[in-house]
Parts: sequence; structure tokens; C-alpha cells
Amino acid sequence: MTDKDPKSEGKIKEPKVSGKTEPQVAADAKPAKEKYKYDGKTPPLNIFLHWCKACNLCIAFCPTKVLEPDRDGKPVIAHPELCTQCEICWVHCPDFAITSTFK
Repeated sequence: MTDKDPKSEGKIKEPKVSGKTEPQVAADAKPAKEKYKYDGKTPPLNIFLHWCKACNLCIAFCPTKVLEPDRDGKPVIAHPELCTQCEICWVHCPDFAITSTFK
């Protein structure tokens, strides 16, 4: 004779976390923040050119080269489809002239 319950043979037990099974815990979790994707309509960034002093830090630090200087040396959005919302441009802007449109 064995001590095993004949009804539990062949069944896989689901681990329980605080009284809930794994699938229930995953369903209760908050969804991850949606990744930014350019829609072709709204530009990914707002650049306040009257605040900008054309230091070009944003252009230099942009890893995907979204920004390019205009004839006055101020940044313009040349390749909006490449923007990943990495936050480097607006965090490093000393004049706070750049903000994100993705919230």
C-alpha cells in the first residue's frame, strides 16, 4: 500500500501565491506601460524654439538622431519615426525647451 491519494495521480499542482494561482496573479497585475510608436500625426516632441538657445545638447545626445539643427542652429524634428522616447533630449536641455507628447 502507498500513502498517495489515487485521485491526485497524474495531475499537476499549480503553485499558489497568497491564495491565488499563478494565472490569477498575472491577470490582477497592472499592464505594462505601452511602448511609444509614432502614429504619423502627432510629433513625438514639443520644442519651444523661443526658449531654446541653440546649445545643441539635444542633437548631440540623441541616440537615434531624431533632431537636426535648422539654419539658426536650433533643433528641429527631422526623423520623428525614429524617436524612442528615451528622455535624453528633454532631460539634458538646460532651458527646458523640449517636452514629450507621449504621456
